[in-house]
Amino acid sequence: MGFIDNTNRKVARSAVGRWFKLEGSGHPKERKGSLFFTEMRAGLATFFAMAYIIAVNASIVSDSGGTCVCNGGKEDPICLDNLEYSLCQGEVKRDLITATAAISAFATFFMGLCANLPVGLAPGMGLNAYFAYTVVGFHGAGTVPYGVALTAIFVEGFIFFALALFGMRQWLARAIPRSIKLATSVGIGFFLTLIGFTYSEGIGLVTGGKSVPLALAGCMADQVGLGGGDTPDGVTCPDGNKMRRPEMWIGIFCGGVFTTILMMYRVKGAIIAGILLVSIISWPRGTPVTYFPYTPAGDDSFDFFRKVVDFHQIKRTLNVQEWNIGGFGGQFGLALITFLYVDILDTTGTLYSMAAYADLVDPVTNDFEGSTAAYMVDSISISIGAVFGSPPVTAFIESGAGIGEGGKTGLTAMATGICFFISIFFSPIFASIPPWATGCVLILVGSMMVRSVTEINWSYMGDSVPAFVCIVVMAFTYSIADGLIGGIFMYIILNTIVWLVELASGGRIVPPNKADKDPWTWRIPGGVLPTWLQRLIKGKKNFWREDATDSELEPEHAQGIEKIQGQTEQGKTSGSDRPGSAEKVGVYEPAKVSDDKIA
Repeated sequence: MGFIDNTNRKVARSAVGRWFKLEGSGHPKERKGSLFFTEMRAGLATFFAMAYIIAVNASIVSDSGGTCVCNGGKEDPICLDNLEYSLCQGEVKRDLITATAAISAFATFFMGLCANLPVGLAPGMGLNAYFAYTVVGFHGAGTVPYGVALTAIFVEGFIFFALALFGMRQWLARAIPRSIKLATSVGIGFFLTLIGFTYSEGIGLVTGGKSVPLALAGCMADQVGLGGGDTPDGVTCPDGNKMRRPEMWIGIFCGGVFTTILMMYRVKGAIIAGILLVSIISWPRGTPVTYFPYTPAGDDSFDFFRKVVDFHQIKRTLNVQEWNIGGFGGQFGLALITFLYVDILDTTGTLYSMAAYADLVDPVTNDFEGSTAAYMVDSISISIGAVFGSPPVTAFIESGAGIGEGGKTGLTAMATGICFFISIFFSPIFASIPPWATGCVLILVGSMMVRSVTEINWSYMGDSVPAFVCIVVMAFTYSIADGLIGGIFMYIILNTIVWLVELASGGRIVPPNKADKDPWTWRIPGGVLPTWLQRLIKGKKNFWREDATDSELEPEHAQGIEKIQGQTEQGKTSGSDRPGSAEKVGVYEPAKVSDDKIA
């Protein structure tokens, strides 16, 4: 302990300690309880909570086919059974393994260095599903080609940068009604759950039917479709073969039940443990559940897997943006707006919730330290990720695992980023994780996101109906974009009509329970412009540095802060024993925290 204590003190007194505001650094805003070795341990916890994204993101995005060209003709228009396309798709998946690890390493490291926040970034769950299954489509069957979709993401990153630079991103997050924020999280949760049930990216529990939209499956993958219209219920999985797929049962019990039990006992890295268990069971050849069957595609995958340690050069997804968007104007615009909207919700909500969890939110301005830098890092990472071939990067709620371990500064994120960098050289392992190993992860992530449904204001229909429309349209149309559009339009129509009727009647005709409506305002305490721009307008020469005027508050605001700080000190205990802190780890509820703080 002497070595650890001495090292913590030396680092705190150094320039590194002052930059990251470690306890004992002497910085006026030093973060109590932040110690060097604690930050390193927290960084490892965040990595193990997030590392599943390397395999899951690559599997989801490779379902789009990437830059592969289908030559199946009329008999197989989307190349469901095409060896050449399958081999190309395997190469795309390996590219995306490297791309996901690389952009996660870059974004997370610089989030810690520049914004001093203990938050990890990676390609977002939900955003990658929208990219792969709605925009580009399964095996390229969507409305926009892979390269054009990456162009939309590249442009989106620069739009985000401008919005963050001038403080408009915070305002846009404020302008979104609370019910739609919450419903978006819930809808994406159901969307991910459905993906986890499918064959292409999950355990194969459901499949499409002919007399019904969805039907129970569980058949062997090569048996799906044998039933056709000749089976009694008209589904594509014959009745006699349902629920007999061994990979499905391995995924349910070893990937689902086992992982859930570990999470119930708050075991760090529970998700990774479940994925590894299923993968290890699926790696031996010659078994009924092997991921490497004795086929040309299986031989190709197994040859790559045997390398174990290898740097896979990105070949098929690097710098493949397509700037000739003339034939995709409407769809390109829809994809751009949807990426913009969903990422505003996801990143902003997650950053606010994690900052609040780490006690870094200002109770007056409702902003958190380093917010402008954090948004800028996220924005730049989005555009760089698009060059690598990846969907938009966003903050991860799994960062709560590291914060729960005591992480309070950017050193936590930098340690996580270094771990992601090391994982680049183990791409054969991550590329060989089967879909039935990650399918239950999608379902578990969906269950975490769906918890926000309890926070929706169900008592007032002007809030609840738009939220419900947003949720069900996302899930039932297999489209995040359609759900968002439906929810927003329903909110505008209902609440505008109520406002017009109230205005026309002089306030006499209003819904009986309108008082229960969630408040909505576009105003932000402290102003829309970021503090650096306010200092520049005032003529400050060193406008990029914080000064005493940033914390000068009106008397009532100062009293409010003292009251909040007093309550915080009374409620704190050591580490993760603080009441309620452990429950926040891994739970996706950004809208609740952010809205309580900023609404």
